[in-house]
Amino acid sequence: MQTTHLVLITAYLLVMVGIGLYFSRSSKLRTGEDFLFAGRSLSTPVMVATLVVTWVGSGTIIGGANFAYNHGPMAGMIFFAGTPLGILVLLLAARRIRRAARHTVPELLEARFGSGVRTVAAVVTTIAYVGLVASQFVGGGYVLSLITPLTTTQGALVVAAVVTILTVTGGLFSVAYTDFVSAILVFGALIVAVPLILVAVGGLPVYWEGLPEASRTPNGGLSPLQLLGYFLPLFLLLLADQNLYQRLAAAKDERSARNSTLGMLIASFFVFVPVIILATSASVLMPGINGDESVLRLATDGHLPTLIGGLLLAGAVAFVVTTGSSFMLSGASNIAFDLFARFGGNKVGERGTLVVQRLSVVGIALIAVALGLYFPTVLDLQMYSYTVYGAAITPAVLAVLFWKRATTTGAVAALITGTAVTIGWEVAGAPGGFNGVIIALPAAVLALFVGSMLTKAPDARTLEAAGVD
Repeated sequence: MQTTHLVLITAYLLVMVGIGLYFSRSSKLRTGEDFLFAGRSLSTPVMVATLVVTWVGSGTIIGGANFAYNHGPMAGMIFFAGTPLGILVLLLAARRIRRAARHTVPELLEARFGSGVRTVAAVVTTIAYVGLVASQFVGGGYVLSLITPLTTTQGALVVAAVVTILTVTGGLFSVAYTDFVSAILVFGALIVAVPLILVAVGGLPVYWEGLPEASRTPNGGLSPLQLLGYFLPLFLLLLADQNLYQRLAAAKDERSARNSTLGMLIASFFVFVPVIILATSASVLMPGINGDESVLRLATDGHLPTLIGGLLLAGAVAFVVTTGSSFMLSGASNIAFDLFARFGGNKVGERGTLVVQRLSVVGIALIAVALGLYFPTVLDLQMYSYTVYGAAITPAVLAVLFWKRATTTGAVAALITGTAVTIGWEVAGAPGGFNGVIIALPAAVLALFVGSMLTKAPDARTLEAAGVD
């Protein structure tokens, strides 16, 4: 056990909990609206930090690193390309998202397609986000198991407790400002670690020659369908990620929302490029290890100076804590605003809704811990969760933003089809060896198109209410 690593991670976790407790007592946190949107007062620097760190959790430094470790740098770039490409699409819609300012994505869908669609979308979103929370817990468990006597499961329980406390206490106020602190730590650790690891490998020529032969090819030994199956879930999730939509709605104004999205685009390269380099370097230095641990083992196995290794591990925990808290907060908003407030929350008021949000966070944490025991790796868990959301929710959301002809029938058909095909594909054991998104996405889009064309187009009033220009 490395004492320096443990001290740095413990110090980071204590600072995060301290920030959460501070905001739990803030006079600004009075209602469920404040809990979710931080009073719509976030500045552009804080917005950029919370957008980036929310997006790049264990799915990047553990799941994405696993992919790069096993398939090489060029395939890794294709895997992560969904992030900048998705952000470019968000740039087109950032002001409209801020203007709509809905609590949740299902609420955004309701304005266009009605309350039934909102209910179905809320259930689908919660299912997907519980899986994403689980991936953060498992990822945090990997970190703690490498530097303490704890097992991966025991470490995951510790991380789950910290993330839950952070989220329950201060809502988006605490999440956004812990994201800001975490972003500084994450960027610093990654940028410093890359040149040190390349030196440890022996330089770029030795690094390239040391990669497995398949890892030096653009497809990394995968078929085109398999590679596409890894690219699409990340891309689709970002296009309609409720977390990002809620962050943009929390911006001070539309200009800040757009500038923050542009800042996220630039900052994202300073995360996934170093992760790819570190993970693939690990495949040269430590062949045959669990790819989930590739970046983490660079720190724990002596390939980095102790202090830098400790900062890198703390950065990994920062990814896990901030992303986990964000998805917990977002999933709780679905339960509180899309389900409870609509079907039984009229009598409890704003304070009651706040209580429901906090209880929902605890419930999501418990289910996520159980789900994390089912999937063998973070990469498997994140691909399943990304696909549930991306194949079911994203087509309906893009229809709201860009296709005036979409109807309620089409949206319902897309939601049900995308979810059912994804889960069915997973239960069937992923026949053909590629991700279910290859089947689920076309099926959902086809259902949206056919359902919409067979029913009456929405009128001008409906489109105006949904914020469609």
